[in-house]
Amino acid sequence: ALLDEIKVLEKAGIPVRERLLISEAAPLILPIHIALDQARERSLGNKSIGTTGRGLGPAYEDKVARRGLRAGDLEDSKLFAEKLKALLEYHNFMLSNYYQQAALDYGSMLDELLRLGESIKPMLGDVSEQLYQHHQAGSSVLYEGAQGSLLDIDHGTYPFVTSSNTVAGGAAAGCGVGPRHFDAILGITKAYTTRVGNGPFPTELFDDVGRHLGEKGHEFGATTGRQRRCGWFDAVAMRKAVHLNSMTGICLTKLDVLDGLESVGICVGYRLDGEESQQVPIGIERYARCEPVYEMLPGWHQSTAGARSLDQLPDNAKNYIKRIEALLAVPIDIISTGPDRDETIVLNHPFDGAV
Repeated sequence: ALLDEIKVLEKAGIPVRERLLISEAAPLILPIHIALDQARERSLGNKSIGTTGRGLGPAYEDKVARRGLRAGDLEDSKLFAEKLKALLEYHNFMLSNYYQQAALDYGSMLDELLRLGESIKPMLGDVSEQLYQHHQAGSSVLYEGAQGSLLDIDHGTYPFVTSSNTVAGGAAAGCGVGPRHFDAILGITKAYTTRVGNGPFPTELFDDVGRHLGEKGHEFGATTGRQRRCGWFDAVAMRKAVHLNSMTGICLTKLDVLDGLESVGICVGYRLDGEESQQVPIGIERYARCEPVYEMLPGWHQSTAGARSLDQLPDNAKNYIKRIEALLAVPIDIISTGPDRDETIVLNHPFDGAV
C-alpha cells in the first residue's frame, strides 16, 4: 500500500523517495495479519467491531507480544526469513484450526516481501534522531495523528476502538520525541459528529437532518468506503478529547455542511439513569445508555462555503462557533468552510510563536 501511494505521488512529480524516511522500528503489516483480521470479523457476525480489515489489530498484537517483524528486519534477508517462518507457523495454526480458513503459503509470501523490501530499504533510517536534530536546529515540525481520540485503545469506547494510542501523547511515543517538543496541539473536529463502524454514539441522528449531514458532507470512510453515522456536535465527548490531548486550539471543519438547517444542536450533557452528567462514561454499556441533552441554536440559510474571513460568516454561524468555544474552554484557531485547502479561515496559526 505504501509503495502504491509513492507511485501515485511520483507520477505527480513529487520525489517521495528522496524525502521520505521510514523508521527501522516501524512494525510491518503482513498478509497473514490481513487474513486474520478479516477471518475474525467474519466469525463475530453481528457483534463485529467494524475494523477496516487491513490487519492493524493482529499486527499490533504481534508488536506487543514481541514477535512482530519490523522494517529494519528487511536488511537481513536470512534473519527475516527465519522470523517470518516462525510467525507464519504460529498464525496459520489459528487461521486453519480455529477460523477454518486456508493457510497462507510461506514461500510465496517470503518472495513477495523481500521483493517489496528492496524498494523500502533505501528509505530506512533513524527517524527519532532526525526529528531531534530538526528540533535542535529550530525547524518547524508538524506531527499528524490519525483516528479520533475516543478510538484510543486505552481511553476510547473499548472494544470499539483502534489498536493504538490515538491521543496526542502517542505522537511522542510513536515518533521517539519528548513531549516538550510539542509547542501547540491542534485538535481537528467537524462542526458535527460522525463515526465509522460500531460502538456507542449518543448524538446519532436517524432523521432527515442525519441524512442531510451524511449526503452534504460526503460522509464515507476513507479506507472502507462505508457510510459514516452522523449526529449533532457532542461537546461532552469533545471536551474529553480536549483534556486527553491538552489541546491548545481547535480546527473546526465542514461548517458549510450545516448551511440551510433551521436549527443546529449541541450536546451539552448526558442523561444517564435519570441523572445528568458532564462526563463520558468509561464503560460502553453505560455509554450506550446515555441520552443527549441538547442546546438548540438558530441555524443560518446563507452559504458559508468558501468563506475566508470571520466577517463573511452569518451571525448565527459565528454564534455557533462562539458557543462551542465557551463549552470547550479552548479557542477555535482554524475554521474550514470547504474541501479545498484555501477555503479556510485561519484565526491563529499554529506555528506563530513556535520555538
